[in-house]
Amino acid sequence: MDKQNKWEEELLILRSIIEEFPLEETTKWGGPVFTYQQKNVISFAGFKDHFAIWFFNGSHLVDPAAVLKATQGEKTKNLRQWKFTDPSQIDKSLLRQYIQQAINIEEKGLKLIPGKKEYLSIPALIEEALKNDPQLKRNFENLSDAKKNEYYEYIHEAKQDKTKVNRLEKIKPIILSGKGLYDKYKK
Repeated sequence: MDKQNKWEEELLILRSIIEEFPLEETTKWGGPVFTYQQKNVISFAGFKDHFAIWFFNGSHLVDPAAVLKATQGEKTKNLRQWKFTDPSQIDKSLLRQYIQQAINIEEKGLKLIPGKKEYLSIPALIEEALKNDPQLKRNFENLSDAKKNEYYEYIHEAKQDKTKVNRLEKIKPIILSGKGLYDKYKK
């Protein structure tokens, strides 16, 4: 753990509780991840204004205390986070119950069954760019609906017009190369 983390003592409390369970600690994404039968179960970290523990398969957890939140609203399908701003908020008994539940979920093999992907409408900015650039339009039309939707989401997610324009300029060369936005991350 980062010795400069202002939540060091609080994270040690979380770690001590997690270590009571038959979980294996690994490091993923630069932080501790606790696995059960090689499945990601729990992780934790300290941030500027809070520290948190999250459950990778958290959408299946029964949450009687209503402490678990999807970090990005509907965009987050399975991950659930429990935030703290003070060590007094750590209910050790309740946390143990949630951890045991998370392990039981992995033992049962419960998984989120994804629903049908909803496709967004084409953003006006992309539509305009396609009208003005025939090569861009040809390459874009050759992409699958899923790859087109990646670009739509990327533009729609930007809140400011300036960011949307910057993102459009960033994706044009990728589209011209005939690739999806996230192809470089896929094997």
